[in-house]
Amino acid sequence: MQIIRTVLWVILLIGLLAFSFFNWSPVEVKIWNNMVLETKVPALVIVSFLLGLVPTWLLHRGVKWRLKRRINALEGAARSQQVTPAMPAAGQSSESSGLTSSDTSADI
Repeated sequence: MQIIRTVLWVILLIGLLAFSFFNWSPVEVKIWNNMVLETKVPALVIVSFLLGLVPTWLLHRGVKWRLKRRINALEGAARSQQVTPAMPAAGQSSESSGLTSSDTSADI
């Protein structure tokens, strides 16, 4: 899975570099009536990409962290709820504890 993720990031980087090379021209971005930002197209695309990626990635990490904590808490509760089978005392045999030989043998 790691190799697929690496290949996808490399393809994305190559695509971004090719886009930047062929679209290196200035653009004016009108923010408010009297405020204009002049920047290059690749910078605008990268900032827009990061504005969409970072909040989504942070949300994903937060949900993953919360679910991992919840799973660990539930596993801990399940472990503490498990009942261990009672073993007969050392001096008692299976007949004195009420078990017969057919109860103690495993049927296959």
